[in-house]
Amino acid sequence: MTAQPIPVIIDCDTGVDDALALLFAVRHPGIDLRAVTCVAGNTDVDGVVRNTLTVLERAGAGDVPVARGAERPLIEAARSARHVHGTDGMGDLGLPAPARRPADVDAVTLLRREILASPRPVTLVPTAPLTNIALLLRTHPEVTRNIERIVFMGGAVATGNATPVAEFNVWHDPEAAAILLTAGVPITMYGLDVFQRVVVPGADVRRLRASTEPGARLAGDLLAHRPAAPDPDGDDPDGGLGDAGAVCAVADPAGLTTRHLPVEVSLAPGPTRGQTVVDRRPRPGEAEIHGVGREPALVDVALDVDVARYVKLYLETVAAA
Repeated sequence: MTAQPIPVIIDCDTGVDDALALLFAVRHPGIDLRAVTCVAGNTDVDGVVRNTLTVLERAGAGDVPVARGAERPLIEAARSARHVHGTDGMGDLGLPAPARRPADVDAVTLLRREILASPRPVTLVPTAPLTNIALLLRTHPEVTRNIERIVFMGGAVATGNATPVAEFNVWHDPEAAAILLTAGVPITMYGLDVFQRVVVPGADVRRLRASTEPGARLAGDLLAHRPAAPDPDGDDPDGGLGDAGAVCAVADPAGLTTRHLPVEVSLAPGPTRGQTVVDRRPRPGEAEIHGVGREPALVDVALDVDVARYVKLYLETVAAA
């Protein structure tokens, strides 16, 4: 018997690799993309909405509602990543404005509506700062009864990118990430430890760019904008899948190796703010023995990934149209 598609909602800050994630989600037969919500992050929230609508249009998506969400973190000012994603957040590819229009409700309202209306529990996939998700959980906690799992791209066990220890999505709004960890539903953390490893070879990037199909060609152009490493010749770079790996993990969780570990977010000002502190110790330490340890949330933390498996899955899915 064929398994039913997984109902998925993506919360994103599109963003080159968020765009790659959307292309995959639209085209994978095992995913039922029910909605997309937008938040400030890689670029401003209005740019995120525009980019999201553009990608869905290029991907040939059905009538997937898109809603505008938070334009800044819960406490701090917004801090974009345009130096990575381009002035427009989409690699400055000069794409035309989309004909699609966003929904006439805000992101939190759309999230609540689509989660509660889904006939099967939803998998929520945030690939962005977690502001919208925190607002949802605090405003409408009843949604958790129809959330199967949250698979979020964020955090790091080892090295950060926004700071030496903090990954951008969590660092952008640490308080929101801390709220996410209290959701009371199963959570998978797809962090930088695996995010940075899933790389599409340059020859495949070139093949996608040569496609006459708009979605596949867009995927190639986006991958070429984010080379995984310097290319000596300058014309055949490998491309990192980034956020798209988190959606691959929803479609094919067997490609990901996780451990159920305590995780908390550092909220104090200073060099550790936004760090995801992952406890990998095999036994309690002195803090616990002396009664001053904390009890952080238990999260399925991604520690390893089958790179070839996810690259093959992505290429076959995006080029299938």
